[in-house]
Amino acid sequence: MNSFGRLFRISIYGESHGSEIGVIIDGCPSGIKLSVDDFENDIARRTPGKVGTTDRIETDKPNIKSGVYKGFTTGMPIAISFLNDNIISEDYNFDGFYRPGHADFTANIKSNGFNNPLGGGHFSGRLTLPLVAAGVIAKKILQNINIQAKLIEAGGSKDIEKAVELAIEQGDSIGGVVECIADNVNAGYGEPFFDSVESVISHLAFSIPGLKAIEFGEGIISVKLKGSEFNDVFIDKNGTTATNNAGGINGGISNGNTICFRLYFKPSSSISKEQRTFNFKTNKMSEFEIRGRHDVCYALRVPVIVEAITAIALADFYLINKGI
Repeated sequence: MNSFGRLFRISIYGESHGSEIGVIIDGCPSGIKLSVDDFENDIARRTPGKVGTTDRIETDKPNIKSGVYKGFTTGMPIAISFLNDNIISEDYNFDGFYRPGHADFTANIKSNGFNNPLGGGHFSGRLTLPLVAAGVIAKKILQNINIQAKLIEAGGSKDIEKAVELAIEQGDSIGGVVECIADNVNAGYGEPFFDSVESVISHLAFSIPGLKAIEFGEGIISVKLKGSEFNDVFIDKNGTTATNNAGGINGGISNGNTICFRLYFKPSSSISKEQRTFNFKTNKMSEFEIRGRHDVCYALRVPVIVEAITAIALADFYLINKGI
């Protein structure tokens, strides 16, 4: 499915090389001040331009088609679209090859051969732009909740710039680790078991292409700790804890402390280096080289997307708690 949410519900559409991509947002409360200018900063953070990112740069100007009147949300569905202008579709004629690491093969199977493969089609990272747009509106709903994400490691190194430069020299790609924190989240968000804060954020996080793992708090190293080391003891009547190993979540419910989690992204699948893989046309193993424009380190552009999916998840919880 291409929709998410219970009260704050989003649906994304389009393909990387189609005429446009976009998002439809249902459940946004009325009376929220909103203009095209509100999207500028977050969209700019996602836009390529840094060393190690793709040369495909679009204008990415949001076209608000509905749901906003005289500068305020109406409470009706909001439709936002973005044009695709900078496309080079001829780079995607692979003559019997499916790109290793990409969704080309599985997309073809899923659609019984009717998928649009150009630029990765609907499976492209290009489709994270509508998520960022929805995140801008979700952040407005959350008001005082502060969400910040940053790339803390790339290619296994804290020296991100050096790691990117080395990957470029080698014609290869690298992954990265993004850390996200959300402050001022009230205790009580989430539902036990199936709609926990962790499961809902994770559900949305895995819509970001390239994500392979996620941990909340000190999730990974917790297997090496004892309970006496991992438990977050309370230090006041508000539920503040001395440590935050649980990442601000107990029993799937926000506990009022900072929500903290880290996301682990694989290396970008498109690389300049030649690869030997199966050709489905000749039925033989052959040398394959990917042309076109691609990110050496896609994770460089991911932090604002992570903030968006976090805001979307928390906005849904917020509206559920408010009974809106």
